[in-house]
Amino acid sequence: MDRILGQDKTVDQLLGALASGRVHHAWVFAGPRGVGKFTAAREFAKLLLDPGAGPDLTGRWSVDPAGPIAHRVDEGTHPDLHVIRKELALTSENPALRTRKLSNIPVDLLREHMIGGSGPGDRHYEPVVFHSPKMSHGKVFIIDEAELLDATGQNALLKTLEEPPAGTYLILVTSRPEQLLPTIRSRAQTARFRLLPPPAMARWLDEAGLTDDPAERQWLEQYADGSPGVAQLAAAHGFHGWETRLRPLLAAVERGGWPVELGDVMAELVDGFAAGWVKAHANASKDAANKDGARHLLSLLASILRRELAAGAGAGAATSTATDSMEPVMTRIEALRACEQELQSNVNLKQAFEGLAVAWARAGETDVPPSPMLRAMLAGG
Repeated sequence: MDRILGQDKTVDQLLGALASGRVHHAWVFAGPRGVGKFTAAREFAKLLLDPGAGPDLTGRWSVDPAGPIAHRVDEGTHPDLHVIRKELALTSENPALRTRKLSNIPVDLLREHMIGGSGPGDRHYEPVVFHSPKMSHGKVFIIDEAELLDATGQNALLKTLEEPPAGTYLILVTSRPEQLLPTIRSRAQTARFRLLPPPAMARWLDEAGLTDDPAERQWLEQYADGSPGVAQLAAAHGFHGWETRLRPLLAAVERGGWPVELGDVMAELVDGFAAGWVKAHANASKDAANKDGARHLLSLLASILRRELAAGAGAGAATSTATDSMEPVMTRIEALRACEQELQSNVNLKQAFEGLAVAWARAGETDVPPSPMLRAMLAGG
C-alpha cells in the first residue's frame, strides 16, 4: 500500500480493517478520477489474496512485493483476481458483446465474468463468483468504472452483495458514486479517495517524468489539480497544446474582440481527441469519446478560470474592483455548466460550443447582470 500517494487516511482505513480480522465483503472505492482508486484496489487485493500477508515490524499489514502473489497480481495473471471493465467485451464469448460500442458495462458482461445467469438466446453463464478459489485463499472481483453499470446490471449484482460466498470480496471503483443505486451503496463499505496534496502530486510528477519542459511540467501540475491520472491523460493527448491554441482567442474575447472561429476550434479539438481515441481503442464509441473530449475541454477552460480567480484574489484589490473583475469569470463558469448540461442532453457538439463562445464573449459586457454565483458569494451564501 506504500504505492498509494496522498491517501493516508484511506490506506489506514483499509489496513485497519485487515488488522481487525473483520474485512467487509463489499467496498466502494470512491473519489475523483485519476487519484489512485484502481491502484489501491489492486494493492488491497494482494493483501486479501496472499496467505502470507500480515503485520510487518511496524505493525502495518503488508505482503512481500517480490513474492509470487504480488507478482501475479501485478502481471494480471492471478486466477482469483477478476477485473471487470467494459473493455472485456472485446474478448467476450458472446459475439453481440464483441461487436458493440464500448460505452457501458452491459449486464451480460457481468453475467459472463461474475454473477452467471441466462444470456441472449440459449446462452447460460456459470456464476464465477461462486466457484472455489483456484489458489485456495479467497477471490477478489474489481469492477472498474462501476458507474457504467446500468440499473439492470446493478440490480443483478445485488443478490451477490447480499449473500456473497465466504472469502469473496467485491470492490466497486467509481468516480461517480451517486450513480450507484442506494441499495448498492448501503451494502458496501465506502473508502473515500481525495485529490493529492501538492507535495504528493509533485513527488508523483517527479517520478512519472511526463515531460522535460519546465513550463509544461508547471502547467500539468496546475491543470491536474491533484490528480495523477488527469496529468497523465493531459500529457498523452497534448492538452497543454490545446490551451496554447485557445489562449490567443480567449484573450481577444477578453479585450472586447470577437474571434468567430472560437467555437469551431473548440469543436475541432474535441473531434480530434475523439477520432484519436477511437482509432487507438477497438470498438470504442465515437459518441462516448466525443463526450469525454468535451468534458476534458470544459475542464481545461475551468482550469483557466480557476487560475484567473486565484490571480484576482491574490492581487489584493479593493472590494468593488475585485467584484468587477470577478464578475466575468463567474459568468463564464456558469456558461461552462450550461454547456455541460447541453452536451449531456445530446445537443450538437458544434452548436453547444458556439453557444459557449457567445456566452464567453457576453460575459465581458457591462450590461450583463451579476451572476447568481457572485451574488451568493457577496451575500455570504
